[in-house]
Amino acid sequence: MTQRLVFAGDSITDAGRDRSDDGSYGDGYVALIVEALAEDTEAVVLNRGIAGDRVVDLERRWQRDVLDARPDILTVYVGVNDMWRRFDSDDPTSAADYEAGYRRLLDAVDAAARLLLIEPFFLPLNDDQGAWTADLDEKRAVVARIAEDTGARLVPLQDTMSRAAAEHGVAAIAPDGVHPTPAGSRLIADAWLAAYASVTGDDTRAAEAGAR
Repeated sequence: MTQRLVFAGDSITDAGRDRSDDGSYGDGYVALIVEALAEDTEAVVLNRGIAGDRVVDLERRWQRDVLDARPDILTVYVGVNDMWRRFDSDDPTSAADYEAGYRRLLDAVDAAARLLLIEPFFLPLNDDQGAWTADLDEKRAVVARIAEDTGARLVPLQDTMSRAAAEHGVAAIAPDGVHPTPAGSRLIADAWLAAYASVTGDDTRAAEAGAR
């Protein structure tokens, strides 16, 4: 039985994909997941990331880009722009508005679809940006709470990315604190694959992801 895997999110999911081509996955974590699932001939992957998106932007296109795609497994990865716009454009998204919008997105999804929610991460580059983390921490808590409330699988990232940055330097993982390098994308893909394996019961794939 064909499984439709839909990825919705911002630039980290988009990763430069050709939005006119459903066979284009960009050069980020989704492309790495497609490679890992290459032997699963029943998996159809659709990348629905758009750079710059916040929760409110996902809401505007949710029917067309996500619900109409009829996902069997839906991955949502959004939040860093909801934090970032507060500081670069004086256009904040409160944790309450972020949570309300996020819940509306998931409420519209078919109850049979399985959900993977990716925790947004941020690696501050200086002391000023260090203060930004409090805003994202609230949104990370929202994602964890929604995952618990809905039975979705949480894909934790912040601790993984922070440890990698501490070991290798931020530039090796996400030079601007947000957009991952190939090494950073690999960390995201492996975290997703481990969560996906726990959803599908594929322990072999979980072990492979953990071994990288």
